[in-house]
Amino acid sequence: MKILFISPSAGDSYYCGNCFRDSIQAQAMMKAGHDVTVLPLYLPMTLASGGVPIFFPAVSYYLEEALFKKGNMPAWLSRFASSKLFLGLAASLSGTTSAEGMEGMTMSMITGEDGAFKKNLSEMIEWIRQDGIPDIIHLSSSLLIGIAAPVREALGVPVVCSLQDEEVWIDSLKGEWSQAAWAAIRENASSVDAFVTCSEYYKGIAAAKMDGLSAAVIYPGMNIERYFSDTLPDDPTIGFFYRMNGLDGLDILAEAFVILKEKGSVENLKLRIGGGFTGSDRKFLSKVLSILKPYMDDVILEEDYSPIAHHKFYRNITVLSVPLRFNEGAGLYVCEAFAASRPVVEPGRGSFPEIVSDGGVLYKDESPAGLASALELILTDKELYDSRRANAIRLAEERYSFPVLSGNLEKIYEKLLSTK
Repeated sequence: MKILFISPSAGDSYYCGNCFRDSIQAQAMMKAGHDVTVLPLYLPMTLASGGVPIFFPAVSYYLEEALFKKGNMPAWLSRFASSKLFLGLAASLSGTTSAEGMEGMTMSMITGEDGAFKKNLSEMIEWIRQDGIPDIIHLSSSLLIGIAAPVREALGVPVVCSLQDEEVWIDSLKGEWSQAAWAAIRENASSVDAFVTCSEYYKGIAAAKMDGLSAAVIYPGMNIERYFSDTLPDDPTIGFFYRMNGLDGLDILAEAFVILKEKGSVENLKLRIGGGFTGSDRKFLSKVLSILKPYMDDVILEEDYSPIAHHKFYRNITVLSVPLRFNEGAGLYVCEAFAASRPVVEPGRGSFPEIVSDGGVLYKDESPAGLASALELILTDKELYDSRRANAIRLAEERYSFPVLSGNLEKIYEKLLSTK
């Protein structure tokens, strides 16, 4: 089966959940023997297929939306704005990871109506034809739903669309933009042949936002062989692996770590932080380091983020905790920790009760003190830790593995192809 994943890129400067989900879906299908291409939008992506150009390049497309909505941007300006220099700069700016100021681009990608969108889409469709028309096109999210109808009509192939955490972006749009975006997504949903989502929890969110839309639940999957490690670090080590910002709760974990160090109940306790950050996160990260200052000798901060080195991080921790301040559709970092045979400690809301199950500890008190208590419990009770760790690897094998992921995607794709 020839499969094309169309995925927006955040520029590889930090752990982007949707970017990473798209890449593991592609990797799982490749490992299952399929011909897979990952086509990046907006910014460079390390995990994209080699030799594939970037479509809808971030800087160029932003300028087109702001100044040349009819798609009549001068060719020289388009080439200049799409250069590696400008794309690299865009990846380091907060605007590329925030909805603020991106209302026009967001609506353009959802509605597919303006000239700038049509010009860029035409270039993408022509490249797909030259590369070889796929059997299936898989869109990363409903934020790209404007692509569905034109590619399905031009190429005659089924279109699948993933759903995961769109509401975090769309609901942050200013004024009436949010309502307009949801209305346009609902209107264009009929152009998608199948929707898939990452959890039963997010299936409910999608149905509520999109007038009862039905989606198949396909959990994330990891290459367990790459992650698994039976050897724990010499010192008990709490891990945080996500974008280093306030929304993802790194400051809560920092304060919890200080509480545990001051209490002294977990001997030689360490904290390992990874996942990357953008320029807009630097002020927040300085605040976190100030909190941790008394115990910085016991903190390992991995400032350089590498999308292809995730597994190394998880092998060097004892337990993972990402105390989010929002309800996430599915925490891929949880599935990664499980693949490495590491339990997790997470707040008991959103998708966590479903995704974590009995592979970790869920807590209700989301204050730093509440998190500290939950971490102390799993790190001081060996029987509890061992049981949660055994459950973690069992869940990885039974629910969050490459074979399970690829098998579930194959069922969706084959059903669509059989009725084509």
